[in-house]
Amino acid sequence: MPVLDLRKQAAAAGFELGEAVDLSDLDRASAIATWKARMVNEHISARVFAALIPQMMRAEIDADHQAAVAEMISDELRHARLCAAAALSLGGDPQAELPPLPPVPEHEDAPPLEAVLRNVISISCLSETVAVALIDGERLRAGPPALADLLKKILADEVQHARFGWRLLDEIEPRIDDALRARLGEYLVDAFAHLRQHELAHIPPRPAPSATAESVGVCDGNDARALLFQTIEEVILPGLTAHGLPAKAAWERSLAIAV
Repeated sequence: MPVLDLRKQAAAAGFELGEAVDLSDLDRASAIATWKARMVNEHISARVFAALIPQMMRAEIDADHQAAVAEMISDELRHARLCAAAALSLGGDPQAELPPLPPVPEHEDAPPLEAVLRNVISISCLSETVAVALIDGERLRAGPPALADLLKKILADEVQHARFGWRLLDEIEPRIDDALRARLGEYLVDAFAHLRQHELAHIPPRPAPSATAESVGVCDGNDARALLFQTIEEVILPGLTAHGLPAKAAWERSLAIAV
């Protein structure tokens, strides 16, 4: 299995917590594991945005949007280095095995515009919008100011990644006819089920080991799960509905799919 080794990059970042944090062995181990998992997730997220660019070319999406996605690739790789630096500052070793990487869906059953819209909705309007809410919650709980600042930097990029999808929907809406809206509604059923599966797999239904652990990035799983569903209900569903997509019906249907 391939290994992601960001020891050199983490050391070069020169990141320090900046103040002493009294962590138990369990707290420290939980924090290191959390930041290493984020390191891996952020790094492999770059390939998702990379897959969008050829799809956008085929769908004749404006070149400025293609350039924006290219910057997002760089953002995700930089986030991985920041997470590696956080793990190192806690005494961890910023290297980890990379999990199997399933291909990003090409949606070959759909015309180019529909194919790219499926992925943009799934990536930006769903996953990145959820990421904004979760990371902001972690930022607010961060103890060391240096760690809060690190999360703030990641959050600023994730906000742009989410807004990208919503802006693209605004721009492309005149090209979306009723038939395409209906097909996107069908796609949303599986997209929501996948979102739920992916997020819940990374959010164990248990509290953080301690308030101190939370202050260095270990989330309370129960709170994070509640925030996930709140974000879907209060942000994502209204946003997609405003673009004429049958999001609420798709979400309700997705709940019948086991994850």
